[in-house]
Amino acid sequence: MTAVTPLTTGRRPPAGGSRSRRGRIGWLFVGPFMAVFALVFLAPIAYSLYLSFFRDQLVGGTSFVGLDNFQRAFEDDQFWAAVGRVVLFLAVQVPVMLGLALLVALALDSGRLYGKSFFRISVFLPYAVPAVVATLMWGFIYGTRFGLVGNINDALGVSLPDPLSPSLVLASIGNIVTWEFIGYNMLIFYSALRVVPKSLYEAAEIDGAGQWRIITAVKIPAIRGALVIATIFSVIGSFQLFNEPSILQSLAPNAITTYFTPNLYTFTLSFSGRQQNYAATVSLVMGVVTMIIAYAVQLRGMRKEA
Repeated sequence: MTAVTPLTTGRRPPAGGSRSRRGRIGWLFVGPFMAVFALVFLAPIAYSLYLSFFRDQLVGGTSFVGLDNFQRAFEDDQFWAAVGRVVLFLAVQVPVMLGLALLVALALDSGRLYGKSFFRISVFLPYAVPAVVATLMWGFIYGTRFGLVGNINDALGVSLPDPLSPSLVLASIGNIVTWEFIGYNMLIFYSALRVVPKSLYEAAEIDGAGQWRIITAVKIPAIRGALVIATIFSVIGSFQLFNEPSILQSLAPNAITTYFTPNLYTFTLSFSGRQQNYAATVSLVMGVVTMIIAYAVQLRGMRKEA
């Protein structure tokens, strides 16, 4: 019997051409995102960097000044006072907010909380309130002449400290931010807790671990990634503090200055002082500071996780 040799009807396409075609298809999917990313992220940074090398002067107009704006920023006492203020803010407010959010998430995950669904939506509801509305609401509560504090003083004949005084206004802003974002961080922690295998809890109970031991040895280590992410978001949000002091400034003009936070200082320089070039420089310096601190938090969290 004669063996039949199969006929080949074509050649296999070269591997290089196939990879090239897949690469083009991939860029078709990634291209729209890259275009939007370049337009709304890279282009503003590049333009701010361009502005930082110039100065608009009354005599001579706009002139190239090199790194003079950066030198001015590093020697600006008002700018570094604003930076120090937000560093103090995040050093106190962020641990308090994340601690309360973690406590609420653990209570919800325990399964022993009565009315869990109502409690969960009640804690998350403040996050749905716009920051402007929340700040105005708390601003009127803080009022000593027309707000809740003033009503308590009149009703009880006492003199409670003014929450909008220079010594307490930062803590008052921290209270507003904490009230707004506890629910957001609680949802992150609670979602992470829900995916922890139940077998870990059962194994810990078999070994004789109590509830507190399960929390510290099983639950918290299991959601360390969520804790790191929430901490990074909170650090970045603290450095971006703007809405609350900006809105409360009209209620407490003696306590909240134009350079109360870096963002408020940049806004004042740009729109009130007509110093767009220096405002761009301050924004770049503040962005680098935020990036360094956020990256340090991430490295520390990853090291602990490893």
